[in-house]
Amino acid sequence: MKKRNLMVAGGTVMALVVAYLFFGRNPEAGSTEIFAEVKKGEFRVEVETTGELEAKNSIKINGPGALRAFGIWQVTIQNIVDEGTVVKKGDWVASLDPSEFQNKYTAKQIELEKANSKFTQTQLDTTLQLRQSRDELINLKYGVEEKQIVLDQSKFEPPANQKQAEIELDKARRAYSQALENYKIKKNQNIEKMREVAAELRKVQNEYNNMSQTLQGFEVMAPEPGMVIYHKDWDGKPIKAGSQIQMWDPVVATLPDLSVMLSKTFVNEVDVRKVKAGQKVELGLDAYPDKKLKGSVIRVANVGEQRPNSDSKVFEVSVQIDQTDPALRPGMTTSNKIEAAVIDSVLFIPLECLHSQADSIIYVFKREGLDVVKQEVVIGPTNANEVIIHKGLSQGDRLYLAVPTGREQEEVQLLPERNGKRRKQTPGADSVQAVAVNR
Repeated sequence: MKKRNLMVAGGTVMALVVAYLFFGRNPEAGSTEIFAEVKKGEFRVEVETTGELEAKNSIKINGPGALRAFGIWQVTIQNIVDEGTVVKKGDWVASLDPSEFQNKYTAKQIELEKANSKFTQTQLDTTLQLRQSRDELINLKYGVEEKQIVLDQSKFEPPANQKQAEIELDKARRAYSQALENYKIKKNQNIEKMREVAAELRKVQNEYNNMSQTLQGFEVMAPEPGMVIYHKDWDGKPIKAGSQIQMWDPVVATLPDLSVMLSKTFVNEVDVRKVKAGQKVELGLDAYPDKKLKGSVIRVANVGEQRPNSDSKVFEVSVQIDQTDPALRPGMTTSNKIEAAVIDSVLFIPLECLHSQADSIIYVFKREGLDVVKQEVVIGPTNANEVIIHKGLSQGDRLYLAVPTGREQEEVQLLPERNGKRRKQTPGADSVQAVAVNR
């Protein structure tokens, strides 16, 4: 009986020791920790973005762009056809508010009436003045002839009378000559005056004609057949009834050529250095989850921009879709996976395994037997989910996806080549450090 009790007691002690070793020191036993293995193989550096479909080539449907010449800089859309409406050439597309322009048009009508009245009045005045001058010339000419008759008859009179008749004839001739010169000058003056009022009338008439033509443009018609797609404003939102169009960009809508489609997307300033024209892209459609498309990058913007509701700068990237698909429509949301590079035979791990210290040391928590090692690593390029490991790990190593409980303050096991000096991280490390710190 005593021997049996000793055996039970020994078994209990042994069970306690095993339980301590297994549950106390084994970080994996009795826990819900998740591990990932270091893999080796082909690594794809991919940049994933969300984009929106648009036609590569479109015909713009413009409002009356000439309004700037009349001091009008923006116009409100009163009504517009539904987006996606298929129209024919000459069909109505939108109506713009003409109230401000109508006031200027009415003022121009009054100005035209005044110019016409002035032209007519000037024409009558010059006609009357020249008529009076011509009558005066005729009378002066008759006066010369009369003085000539008097002189001819004075030859039988005393010399004094003859002399007086000569003087009167000379005066009459001089008066006629002077009146003739004045008539020519007055005629030229009236001609120039008529030219001036005629030029002013033509100017006002042309402005009125232009305004009449512009007024017709407030009813916007389709220049070609096609599907109407609303134009997007500066904030990326499509314009609609009640929106205002600016006269330096008077586009109301577009008629896209659906044979060649683009995905317009934006890449953040951290990843844009990975993206170049010619890179292959795999695209998915939110509207058709089972449909996969192929494309390529055709343009990367050189200058970044600040998008609404975003604190970081982004760069516009245009991706041209290789094939034609009747299901594609402008405005559809796309998921774009840009293949920046393909690297063969490298080690890589999930980004969740990475962590960072304030001194920029990148490390992971590695499982070694029954213990946990806080191991420094040298990282390389990344994609949306994984990162290349240049040094610090081997294929098959098991890593924690989250910080093991109670291990946060452990000292990092540095790589041998550090030798007390900080080593520069390889390209791609900056973005991963940020990820690690945030984690």
